[in-house]
Amino acid sequence: MTHDSKTLAAARTRTGGCLCGQVRFELSGEPVIARLCWCRDCQHIAGNGTANAVFPTADIAISGTVSDYISTADSGNQVRRRFCPQCGCHLFADSTGRAGLTVVRVGTLDDPSSIAPVANIWAGSAPGWACLDASIARIEGQPGPIVKS
Repeated sequence: MTHDSKTLAAARTRTGGCLCGQVRFELSGEPVIARLCWCRDCQHIAGNGTANAVFPTADIAISGTVSDYISTADSGNQVRRRFCPQCGCHLFADSTGRAGLTVVRVGTLDDPSSIAPVANIWAGSAPGWACLDASIARIEGQPGPIVKS
C-alpha cells in the first residue's frame, strides 16, 4: 500500500485547545519526543508533573489569542509559556535551549492518548508521593539536547 505525502500528513494531524475553547491548534507530523516533566516550574503549573510533547514549531497552527509568561527555568534557559488569557489553560512552551521546537501540553490535545511519554525528566525533583511510570526512562535532572530527525 502506498501513500502520497498529503495522505500521510492528514493521517498525522492532531487537534487541541484550551479549556474554554477560545484557543485551538492543529499539529501536523509526529512529535520529536514526549516526556513527563517533574521540574518545579511544571509542578507549579499543574500541581504535579506535566505531560509534554515536543513538536517542530513550524508544525503548529494556532487560532485564537494567547498570552505569555517568560521566566528562567531550572535548566537556566529562558522559557516562554503560552496560555489562554480567558481560562488560563497552559498550552505551549518555547525555550532558548531548543530553538525551532515547541512543547505542547499533551492534556490539551483532543485525543491525549494519541501520544505516549517515553521518559520522566527532572525525576529527582518529583515529590515523594509522585507516581512515576517505572516502565519508561528516568532522568534525574535536565535531559540532553533534543535531536530532530
